[in-house]
Amino acid sequence: MNTQDVKELYKNYVLGNYAPENMCIVKGKGSRVWDIEGNEYLDFFPGWAVCGLGHCHPAVVSALRYQAGRLIHLPNNYHNLTQAMLAKEISENSFPAKVFFCNSGAEAIEAAIKFARRYGSEKKKFEIITTMNSFHGRTLAAATATGQPKYQKGFEPLPAGFKYAKFNDLDSLKALISDQTIAILFEPVQGEGGINIASKEYMQKVRKLCDEKGLLLILDEVQTGMGRTGKMFAYQHYGIEPDLMTLAKSLGGGVPIGALVVNNKIENVLVPGTHASTFGGNPLVTRAALSVFKTIKKQKLLKHVEEMSAYIAEKLKGLKEQYAVIKEIRICGLMVGIELTCEGRPYVERCIAKRLLINCTQGSVLRIIPAMVVTKKEIDKAFAILSEVFKELS
Repeated sequence: MNTQDVKELYKNYVLGNYAPENMCIVKGKGSRVWDIEGNEYLDFFPGWAVCGLGHCHPAVVSALRYQAGRLIHLPNNYHNLTQAMLAKEISENSFPAKVFFCNSGAEAIEAAIKFARRYGSEKKKFEIITTMNSFHGRTLAAATATGQPKYQKGFEPLPAGFKYAKFNDLDSLKALISDQTIAILFEPVQGEGGINIASKEYMQKVRKLCDEKGLLLILDEVQTGMGRTGKMFAYQHYGIEPDLMTLAKSLGGGVPIGALVVNNKIENVLVPGTHASTFGGNPLVTRAALSVFKTIKKQKLLKHVEEMSAYIAEKLKGLKEQYAVIKEIRICGLMVGIELTCEGRPYVERCIAKRLLINCTQGSVLRIIPAMVVTKKEIDKAFAILSEVFKELS
């Protein structure tokens, strides 16, 4: 079987809401993947940031093998040892908290929205302010929370109660607060929005504003969490704590898991019967997530992310000096945005042809999010390809 055969299967049997690249990936290890024809690629956008430890990290594979032979699924009407252990691990590495587990970032956002609505229900407060160019998921409420109309078009009527402020603009945020506002939700670093990074001043002032107004501060760390920015969680760069935090992507090392982390300062809102998830926090995925935490610490990956981020920053500086088509560089840990003065898709296509996988977002921003285990040698190879591409297209 080859890629064309698989494309035919997709054509006949898979709903066409995706537009896959012209390849079929069948194997992965670290920062490398192989297609069905045996071609090797350097993956600098592994699983949309899901594979934070790279593809098939031995610790994750070992954890999955062990747990698959012991107990895969357990409903949440029984106590689950690995779920309890993971909740403790998350709390001890962030802030004193209790955790609700689900299956994805969108579900974690849905849980946060429901939590906020119920928290404000007695006072009839339900509005949530998010930010323009944000991305919070594809479910109906999460897509409505997303400050990009293109994700909402055709799905009207949308759920009520969402407003959109300019990112990094406190005045814009203040102007939207009403007597019905209950929460402010945003990403510390907008990933799909183009690697837009919240300033420390903005983050601290939003925290203060929430305290003054009695609002919940909800941080979407689905992409920034689990070491991606050089801290275990991105909020730790800012000297504040959120009231609620959402996690997913790298949390499971490749398997589907999401989490809503609720600060212990907040009263118990989601009591039995108010929210649930059939598969959420099952033994298989929580065992995998425990192995992710263990690996980050054992391999000292937070320090490694800082070192590789600085190394990439130097490479980017040289690239920008050489090619006028690069408008701006934005980098936070191993989240990299290269904003161009032109369309970015041709650059992605040329990179793929040269066996480097990256992404383009917002039309003109090349997005690079390598695994936290990436090496200098792999970075050198990636930037050699990028340089070739810029030389050919610029």
